[in-house]
Amino acid sequence: MNTRTLLSRWRNIGVIAHIDAGKTTLTERLLWASGAIHRIGEVHDGEATTDFSDIERRRGITIGAAAVRLDWMPQGDQPHRLTLIDTPGHIDFAIEVERSLRVLDGAVAVFSAVDGVQPQSETVWHQADRHGVPRIAFVNKMDRPGADFERVLTQLREKLDAQPWPLGLPLGSDGAFDGWVDLVHRTIVRWNEAGDTERTDWSTADAASYEGARQRLIEAVAAHDDLLAEAYINEQPIDDAMLRAALRRGVLAGLGVPVLAGSAIRNKGIDTLLDAVVHYLPSPLDRPSIRAERNGEETWLAADPDGPLAALVFKIAHQAHGPVTYVRVYSGTLRVGDTVWRSRQESARRIGRLAIVQADRTQDVTQAVAGEIVAILGWKDAVSGETLSASTLPITLETIHAQPAVLSWRLSAQKATDLIKLGQGLAALAQEDPSFRVETDTDTGETLAWGMGELHLEVMVERLRNEWNVEVRTGTPRVAYQETPRAAVHGVEGKVVKRNGGVGQFARVVFDIAPREDGLNTFEDRTVGGMVPKAFVAATEKGVRAALAEGPRGYPVVGITVRLVDGETHAVDSSDLAFQRAAMEAMKTALARVGTTLLEPVMTVAIDTPATHLGDVVGDVQRRNGRVAAIEDKGARADILALAPLAALAGYTTALRSLTQGRAQASVIFHGYEEASGQ
Repeated sequence: MNTRTLLSRWRNIGVIAHIDAGKTTLTERLLWASGAIHRIGEVHDGEATTDFSDIERRRGITIGAAAVRLDWMPQGDQPHRLTLIDTPGHIDFAIEVERSLRVLDGAVAVFSAVDGVQPQSETVWHQADRHGVPRIAFVNKMDRPGADFERVLTQLREKLDAQPWPLGLPLGSDGAFDGWVDLVHRTIVRWNEAGDTERTDWSTADAASYEGARQRLIEAVAAHDDLLAEAYINEQPIDDAMLRAALRRGVLAGLGVPVLAGSAIRNKGIDTLLDAVVHYLPSPLDRPSIRAERNGEETWLAADPDGPLAALVFKIAHQAHGPVTYVRVYSGTLRVGDTVWRSRQESARRIGRLAIVQADRTQDVTQAVAGEIVAILGWKDAVSGETLSASTLPITLETIHAQPAVLSWRLSAQKATDLIKLGQGLAALAQEDPSFRVETDTDTGETLAWGMGELHLEVMVERLRNEWNVEVRTGTPRVAYQETPRAAVHGVEGKVVKRNGGVGQFARVVFDIAPREDGLNTFEDRTVGGMVPKAFVAATEKGVRAALAEGPRGYPVVGITVRLVDGETHAVDSSDLAFQRAAMEAMKTALARVGTTLLEPVMTVAIDTPATHLGDVVGDVQRRNGRVAAIEDKGARADILALAPLAALAGYTTALRSLTQGRAQASVIFHGYEEASGQ
């Protein structure tokens, strides 16, 4: 079998969803149906294959993205290999979804048939949009009372701006999920209690109504596919192969989303979903070439095992058998014994061991080709987001971007003898998770651990206790405020002059600064004629970025464009350090002159509450300086969508439970930064 044929039968996919939509349960059933495991582990029993850490099993939630591999052969087709990553649903662990989507070729988005499109569903959907990842949707929990397949389709259109293509019709109603009408293959699919599948052709009595639904599916897909539209207009017969090919073209182009239904916990719809993954989601060959930089120039790399090596480190984990560095190979071949160039550390390192990862187990391999996801075992100093390439031909891929941490806790070891272990544990956690960072409070000398929310930090502290045997005390939470300039200012000068003995220093820079709406910081060199040599321009930018780390109010400055418009050097006394100092002085002067606006993190709060407590819950949100964006009446219950400052939400979930006798629940998602009330 040639390499291209092999690659065409690979699928690298992720399972994404809101928390409690059933991702991990579904993943477990996919593994069981494919024969990758021989016993189903339940999430509620703490035995799921991909939730293998003690904390995940105790809490019953996914915290880290876990990779597994399985094989599947649709009826009448060839065997296919699937690498599947089960991702967390909680927003505090969004970095796990972000870096998974960065390296995957397709995704299965899971929605609860009862709850529909929930807030975190929207977040992960838009993350997939940003990475251009084709998706299919699986409407889970069709066995529950209140399940409504049509409502989920409507919400996909209205909330996600998606074009859903339902591949079938569910049989049964209000939790009695009896089967599935397959509109593509014109069959009725039913499952027995063991999950075994029985397929029969449409009966004559029901064929008319089913054909109408099939025609609507054909029309929806033909609106985006010229080949199918031509056959439809010319009244040519459209068989399952023709419709399936058109669906695949539409999915790969991002024009539509096939939708299936099932009940993961009842083993219903698992095989039809696996078939759909093979039929409609892309192989590595179907994905566009990836952008890279080589020798300072832009280049594009295809999934070619014979091409130049380019692999991305996207996740680091510390397991019982040692550090595991997850890698997606985009081009070339990675072999045991190779010496590779690491872009972040600008150094070479030998590959000692490569392995296929099956959750917390590994199987050694000798090489990995373009399109594969594998792990390097034994590297203790890997960096998430760095590129591995041939030492003779360094290449850099786009890195992985993490959201800014918004909340910190003060941490200290209860025993002085645990200080070293605390430092080692924090360093390891920060290496694993780019959205978790550690710093020292310059005023008090205390350790600050920054994360995405209370749950994120709780889990990190729990890991320190469990994995590093450190008893940790936590202090007062601290919110990540930011500053942004109030106005533009021109011609601000920074100057360093020292000529009174010893080594002299001289640098002069002149800046124009202007606010930005997108929150980014940019630096531009607008000087002409070599007025400031390139080396000193780089030093100037370094000084600017150092100055922006702490503004007049003591917080990082964001949303600013700095333009170097003039400067002056001295043939002997100018240096990188002098230009860094001059830049910092100019920025300090500029920000003091225009002043800054204080920004605070604002969160989207999605609350599901009994209708009887609606007034109390809304009143509590408003007392926290929150504003209600929407209220959806669901009869005995209501959904509230609100925006509130993070600083006012400390301990909110506990307070909400107390306010509603434990009958309400909420998810808190980072929304963005806004001007702080009261400044």
